Amino acid sequence: AIKAKDPKVKSFLLVNEEAALATARSIDSRRSKGEKLGTLAGVPIAVKDNICTKGITTTCGSKILEHFIPPYDAHVTEKLHQADAVILGKTNLDEFAMGSSTENSAYQTTRNPWNLECIPGGSSGGSAAAVAACEAPISLGSDTGGSIRQPASLCGIVGLKPTYGRVSRYGLVAYASSLDQIGTFSHDVTDTALLLNVIAGKDDRDSTCTANEVPDYTANLEVPLKPFTIGVAREYFAGGLDAEVEKSVREALDVLKSRGATIKEISLPHSTYAIATYYLVATAEASSNLARYDGVHYGHRSKDHSNLIDMYSKSRGEGFGAEVKRRILLGNYSLSSGYIDAYYLKALKVRRLIRDDFDK
Repeated sequence: AIKAKDPKVKSFLLVNEEAALATARSIDSRRSKGEKLGTLAGVPIAVKDNICTKGITTTCGSKILEHFIPPYDAHVTEKLHQADAVILGKTNLDEFAMGSSTENSAYQTTRNPWNLECIPGGSSGGSAAAVAACEAPISLGSDTGGSIRQPASLCGIVGLKPTYGRVSRYGLVAYASSLDQIGTFSHDVTDTALLLNVIAGKDDRDSTCTANEVPDYTANLEVPLKPFTIGVAREYFAGGLDAEVEKSVREALDVLKSRGATIKEISLPHSTYAIATYYLVATAEASSNLARYDGVHYGHRSKDHSNLIDMYSKSRGEGFGAEVKRRILLGNYSLSSGYIDAYYLKALKVRRLIRDDFDK
């Protein structure tokens, strides 16, 4: 399917064909011997290219990491290996996960499998398109400000951003550390639950990872909806919402209601400020996280420089794309001594108000 479809869809930045076939043959051999196999034995999976994979390039869709090969696996990648999943390769994304269309990749633009003239969403557009095009039954992405949920919606599949801390971020290349979370794509909620069973859980290498017990998410699929009350924020149906989108949401709410759930209209008054708050917090954190790419230890190093400072400047100038540069610039501005109180610290206060709205 990948060879037939991906030249048009462009979901993958790298297909690790030989390693995937070798893993599949090993699993078949173990199965024939009656050995115990993992939960995802033989299941092909695609991995977003900002999740570290030992011995396989991890570019983050950026020229600055074009030839970077991680010396270690991300926690979720380790979990996939332990579950005997078959990693097909690395999927395209907006550079450093900054974007919502997968057009900001330094390498290629991913297309929506349902209509090649349309975008798949982003930043995890490659992972979403790979599942929608049936190039992989499941995939991993990351979500900072909608980067799993939005492409899943645009590609007509199931996307889940788990609660922050539910899945370890160890080995996820950081964009905005207080917002980033690894999540899943699949065709149905059963596959989502199976994959979450594998990747969720405590990891001492991530200090923000929760120690809460991991339930069996597949068992929870059978829990009746009758005890649950689902809040629907009236602010989400304000001006600008496409009529077809609202119709789909209302129909989904009717299905949930018919299954026993109680639907209650609520108010989240500070959600009006959510996007502005997100951009201030995320870009501030990004400007710090991306400071490590200076051409010294790894990544692109400019060949045209006269001194160390010149090398820093030219390496970053040549390696980063326009959108990443814009966000670094905004982040540095909001953290500068003259504006940190007016922008960044105020955004943190509004973030708290938004969270308080949900807690109520």
